[in-house]
Parts: sequence; C-alpha cells; structure tokens
Amino acid sequence: MQTPKELGFYFPAEFAPQRALWLSWPHKEESWPGKINTIFNPYCEFILQVAENQKVCINVINETMKAFALAQLQSCVYAQKVSNLNYLVSQITFYFNPTNDAWCRDHGPAFLLNHNSNAKAIVDWNYNAWGNKYPPFDLDDIIPTRIGKELGLPVFYPEIVMEGGSVEFNGKGTLLTSKACLLNPNRNPHLNQDQIEKYLSDYYGVNHILWVNDGIIGDDTDGHIDDITRFVNEDTVVTVVEENKNDENYPILQENLQLLNKMRLENGKQLNVIELPMPSPVIYEDQILPASYANFYIANEKVIVPTFRDDKNDAKALDILQNCFPSRKVVGIDSTDIIWGLGSFHCLSQQEPEVVFQS
Repeated sequence: MQTPKELGFYFPAEFAPQRALWLSWPHKEESWPGKINTIFNPYCEFILQVAENQKVCINVINETMKAFALAQLQSCVYAQKVSNLNYLVSQITFYFNPTNDAWCRDHGPAFLLNHNSNAKAIVDWNYNAWGNKYPPFDLDDIIPTRIGKELGLPVFYPEIVMEGGSVEFNGKGTLLTSKACLLNPNRNPHLNQDQIEKYLSDYYGVNHILWVNDGIIGDDTDGHIDDITRFVNEDTVVTVVEENKNDENYPILQENLQLLNKMRLENGKQLNVIELPMPSPVIYEDQILPASYANFYIANEKVIVPTFRDDKNDAKALDILQNCFPSRKVVGIDSTDIIWGLGSFHCLSQQEPEVVFQS
C-alpha cells in the first residue's frame, strides 16, 4: 500500500489558507478541577474571533451539549460586543462525535492536501493520552476516522502513537519536533529515532526533520513543540526564552535556542529565529503550569494568543507576534484559567486546510 507521501500528500503549514477550525467541546471536569466553568468565556471568544473569517467545526457528545455550547457562545462577554453574532453562530457546525477530553490538537484529524490534485485526506495516528496518563481515551482515539467518514475523506493508519502538538511544519518539507516527546518510551518504545523519522516523512509528506531537546516545566505532554517553538513563515520560527536565570526553564530554553540557531532548512537556508518571552510563572495550587505564548493559533486573518495577566510580557509577546504576522490581526485572550488544564488555544484546536491546488 502506498504511503501518503508516495501519493503526493503533505501536511500544510498552519499559516496556509484554512477551510475550518476544529474543536472538541470541553466537558471533562478532571481536566480543569474546580475551574471548568471559568474557561467557557475565553474559549467562546476564541471560537467567535475565528468564526469572523472561517468555518468552525465542534465535536459534541449529544444535543444537550450542543445546546449548552450555543448558550455559552451567545452569553460570553465577546458576544455582547459584536453586532454580527447571528452570522458568527451560522459559521459554526456541530458534529456528534463523543470525546473523552477537549485536546483536539492531539486527538483530532491530521488533514493532508495533495500536491498534484484537489484531493484531501486524513491521517489517524494512534492516541494514548500522552503515554497513558489520562485514561480512558478510547473515544478520542477514533475521532479522525469518524470525521473522515463524515467528510467523505480517505483515512491513512500509520499504527503508531503521534500527537498534533508534537510536530510543527513550514509547509515546504521541514518538520520540527522534540526528542523529549517523540523519543519518550511511553509513546512508541519499539521505534528508534530513524524509524520515527521514516513515519513522519511517509505520513506527513516531509523530507527534512529538525529536533530540539526538552519542553517547558509543567508540560504533561513530555515536551510538545507547540509550547516551545513555532513556524511563523517558511523560514522563520519564534521560540520562547526565559530571562530569569534562576528559573527552571532557563537552561532548557537556552539549549533549544542554541540548537535552533545552528539549524538549516531543507533548502539549505539557515533557520531565522525570533525570541519570544515567557510569561511570569503561572502557579495554581502549588503547581507550575505550562503557560507559554507559543501556544497560539494561526487562523486565516487572525492569530489568537494566550495571555496570562502579565502586563509587561503579555504586551511584549503580542507586539513580537504582530510583527511576525503583518497581514493578520494578533488577538490576545486571557488563558489564565484555561492553562489550569495544562494547555491553551493551540492544544485545543486543529486546522483543516483549504484546497488551493489549481490544475
């Protein structure tokens, strides 16, 4: 059987044109113990901000959850500020796909486009909730196949564990990831680095793979790249750095920065690296949370950035990212409550690309 790469498929960069944003409505109280009701306002603003310019698809368990979601969307603070709320709601489609949790970046479909045609496909990687940390995850594991059937798209099955938050793409053949996550024995203990690279190449359609080492403190995913380093265009990344030398993140992020500064892309060009600050530590119930400005979502006309009630660093991060995305509006949304779930807007989302091939 031919691989997606052999058939001409590839995973587009997030900054490429999108048809839709995909989400799984949050409902697992254990993911936000004691605080789940506080996340719906910023979560709904995220949805409505994106819905201004593209479709939004939301997985829900049943009609009751759909009705709850619609009520939350209509009552959120941002909804009261817009005059086109009915249009924004019309941009949203609900799919009855039961889930265990809300982290659609990791359990959602990996959409592929084809270099040679208008074809679109999905990769359904195995999913084990970041090394069997949070069972059950059986419903999440089959979400890509369910969506593939609903959309009438072919689905590929690599049969190894992979999460969307662990990989980052420039859309021109280069993939960036971290050793702490993809080489962790709680994912695919039977595979070495070369074998994992072969799967990445075959199923994401890339030719060149770059590795950083570790992730930030508090990240229960074992170092997802979307909390550390992100492509903002074909040859540029932003990467988080910690200014406080006494902070545990300082040596980790300095080491990654040094690696990035030595990296080259598939075409031989040196990777352009822009530093992004870390917010002041966000601590809840004595737990350091993985707060990072790198966990932003790139939509068609906006970039949705998590902020953390840190006036100085929030403003600095938003300014840096606005310079990186001159044709998009950078929007900061308070993620202080959302991050209690150990992830933010990028972790919660998955993009579906727009077909751009023209014969």
